[in-house]
Amino acid sequence: MHKPIFILFLILGITSANAQTTGQLATYSSFSADGGVTDALLNYADGSFSENYSENTVLNDQYIQGSPYTSNSFSPTQLYYKDEQVGNIFYRYNALNEEVEIRKTNSEGETIRSLAKDKELNLRLNGKKMSFKTFITSEKRTTNGYLTELVKGKEYDLYKRIHVKFSEATAPQNSFVKAIPARFIKFTEFYVQKKGTSRIDELPLKKTKLLNLLDDSKKGATKQFLKANDINLKDEADMIKVFEFLNT
Repeated sequence: MHKPIFILFLILGITSANAQTTGQLATYSSFSADGGVTDALLNYADGSFSENYSENTVLNDQYIQGSPYTSNSFSPTQLYYKDEQVGNIFYRYNALNEEVEIRKTNSEGETIRSLAKDKELNLRLNGKKMSFKTFITSEKRTTNGYLTELVKGKEYDLYKRIHVKFSEATAPQNSFVKAIPARFIKFTEFYVQKKGTSRIDELPLKKTKLLNLLDDSKKGATKQFLKANDINLKDEADMIKVFEFLNT
């Protein structure tokens, strides 16, 4: 029997946010199962979320271009614990802070909560599973964050990560150079997990480096596939084609 979503809010430790003024930082407080505060996080949040990051936003009296969110609005999705659906919620993803913000309804006045970073919890986004995982970046850093499963195959699983970084404003060096405003910069990264291993590694976006990751038995045919299909490894649809081919 499916657990009501409000039970998960109590059991799994959800953070709540409350801010009233545009440009202020909202404080997220995480609660344990017995209701006690276990930690506090500072995140970009606002009482009028639908407007805050639509184009430019003001934070500490400076304009910031872009958004820390993959989408500024909340979208409906299903919440699962392992493979059991436990409820329908609305979510948006703060890719700057690696935080899934949720609420039970799409009412503008409802308290926004942060989904507990439990690896057994997952969202289904257009049939694709998004969950909290541990992975290794191209800089060899072991990192925790959210990955979306693009391909689940018999030999390789392919994941996507949307990551946002904050870039400070840059003053012009002279009158011929424009100032660069503070901005949120969005990146898309791809990750692979080979069957039988727990390790998830970021994929290089150069064909030669990708081929070097493969078993010798796969390299020749994959090289031909990349050339014949004019594959662009920066394109999500093309990357999916490659891993569907590798799993045949």
